[in-house]
Amino acid sequence: MIVRQMISQDIPQLARLYEQFWGEESCLETMRSKFEKLEKAGSHILLSAFEDNQLIGSVMGVICEELYGDCKSFLVLENMIVDKGFRNRGVGSALIKELERRAAENCSQIILVTESNRIDACKFYESAGYTGGTHQGFKKKL
Repeated sequence: MIVRQMISQDIPQLARLYEQFWGEESCLETMRSKFEKLEKAGSHILLSAFEDNQLIGSVMGVICEELYGDCKSFLVLENMIVDKGFRNRGVGSALIKELERRAAENCSQIILVTESNRIDACKFYESAGYTGGTHQGFKKKL
């Protein structure tokens, strides 16, 4: 398995992974356009995990600026996904480790939100060193 910076050619396989998770199709043209915008902005860390030329996982980190203390940025972990056939094989751990390595250059912390009923996801994040009981996350769909 290799973990690397996402490239535009990964988009069709990424859409397949998202469909596997959410059960709905994504518009490839819109995904490519958004990817190019994010890539140029430099405000995101987009990673892909591959095995035998197959995308088996992905994660996105959103770099957020801060206005207090030393004003060091923080990262929001989003859209972590691992192919169902490759779960519990170290893919998520490899993605998190690389995301953390890249974020450590400029960010003070990583935060994330996941649904509390996603027991396996919660256990995974806790095993990766993230604490879930110390804070409460809130979410509002618009």
